[in-house]
Amino acid sequence: MLVCIYEMGMSALLRSMTGYGRNESTVGGHHITFEIKAVNHKYFEFSSRVTRGYLFLEEKLKSYIQSQISRGKVDVFLQIETLEESDVQVLVNHSLASGYVTALKELKEHYVLPDEVSLSLLSRYSDIFSVHKAPENEEAIWEAVRQVAEPAIRSFIHMREIEGARLREDILTKASKIISIVDQIETITPETVNDYRERLRAKIEEFLGDNRFDEQRVLTEVAIFADKVAVDEETVRLRSHFKQLEILVDSNEPVGRKIDFLVQEMNREANTIGSKSVNSKIAYMVVDIKSEIEKIREQVQNIE
Repeated sequence: MLVCIYEMGMSALLRSMTGYGRNESTVGGHHITFEIKAVNHKYFEFSSRVTRGYLFLEEKLKSYIQSQISRGKVDVFLQIETLEESDVQVLVNHSLASGYVTALKELKEHYVLPDEVSLSLLSRYSDIFSVHKAPENEEAIWEAVRQVAEPAIRSFIHMREIEGARLREDILTKASKIISIVDQIETITPETVNDYRERLRAKIEEFLGDNRFDEQRVLTEVAIFADKVAVDEETVRLRSHFKQLEILVDSNEPVGRKIDFLVQEMNREANTIGSKSVNSKIAYMVVDIKSEIEKIREQVQNIE
């Protein structure tokens, strides 16, 4: 089905919230690996793992990704390896080192220990050393990262669109099935009223025998019954909801929440039809409608 959509020149507008994309490349003396994945979420939630020293990229990545997707729990992995030599200085904290030496000598003398304080022993205390490198051009780094991230994000969005096209097809198939059931209900409802009129007349004749009865009273009772079981307002609203659904699934905007609300309204109409039903056939049909609506609702949870 998806192939047919693309062959017809249509784009898969509906998006799923699940997706994955990855890319790695060497840009500007840095080997950059970028990975993005997302799952369902009510809102946009962003988390990232970025190479130490490049945490300033987190907010830039969040804004860049949020400009292209609106919902989902997004996880990003970014690794940056510097390939070119840069000005790096390793500085010694002499005050701290002196403190360690004094403390170690004190331990040696107090406990009569045989070992001497050595360079190899001191080097184990990493907090004595601090590494300083020349500051990098943050904008240049961001531009390099963006170049690597962009293909991965395109792949990620494309995956969401493919899944969205499948969701669209499935939702519309289920919607079509519901409408066909609504057609049957609209056919059966008048028959229910006619059956009630005949049963009522038969009971009155059985009770009164040959005595004449008020035909107008029968018609009044039938009219009251018909009003109680009438579901034309509900079926009209259901059809309207499904028309709106068809429009929403072809929208180029995020519509997940709107469709979710629409599905709630569909379920409300189905419940009303069920509560008015005195016909077992219609009651079973309402169960089928609610089952299909629930399936649509489950699919909608994955729509952006």
